[in-house]
Amino acid sequence: MNETINLLKNHKSIRKYEDQPIEPEKLKTIIECAQCASTSSFIQAYTIINVVNMDNRKKIAHLAGDQNYVEQCPLFLIFCADLNRSKNSCEINDRTMAEVNTETFILATVDASLAAQNALIAAESLGLGGVYIGGIRNNPGEICKILNIPSGVYPVFGMCIGYPGVNPDKKERLPQDVIFKTDVYNISGDASLIKKYDTHILDYYEKRTKGKRVDTWTNQVSSLMSKPQRPHMKDFLGKQGFKFK
Repeated sequence: MNETINLLKNHKSIRKYEDQPIEPEKLKTIIECAQCASTSSFIQAYTIINVVNMDNRKKIAHLAGDQNYVEQCPLFLIFCADLNRSKNSCEINDRTMAEVNTETFILATVDASLAAQNALIAAESLGLGGVYIGGIRNNPGEICKILNIPSGVYPVFGMCIGYPGVNPDKKERLPQDVIFKTDVYNISGDASLIKKYDTHILDYYEKRTKGKRVDTWTNQVSSLMSKPQRPHMKDFLGKQGFKFK
């Protein structure tokens, strides 16, 4: 093991923070590391918005599902998939950008996600902690108005970062044999492994909540995935210039 592997294996979502600002040099390092992430064809199709205005933070926290830690964290970033800059690059070189399609949507979303993961890992290496905020996609149109996000850009998720005010237990992931296959996709043996994993997660939630939450992984996932997830996103993305063709 080395420091990098230990850091990655000890990731925890942090939702409570000390009342301590993040030093400017640490923020600069976090963003620099985000920029060092892999990017498709060197397009760098993302923009990171540091939301400092507390009135806007309060609005975003409410729009994201009343997630109060959006207001309380020292640093709140929003990672956007951005093809507007690509459009500008075409104009600079007297070209017309092709209509944004499914592939370019994926490209920009992956670029933003890779940059975000680099940012969080860098933050954790500096003694900070954080959590992703997918809830900003609950009301993405309102988020775009607040942040003046133009066509060709959409907010993928937010990220709270700060000095940890809690030290939660690490949540066990699925058994490796369930998610790692050789040569072909197969589910042989997965059922028994997942059944055993359910008992571990049940135990985790019971201990974490002192018996207030009784839940398994499959129950949690099925509860979420048995209903449509944010069905408004297709229309929203269409309005932002993302066409699925």
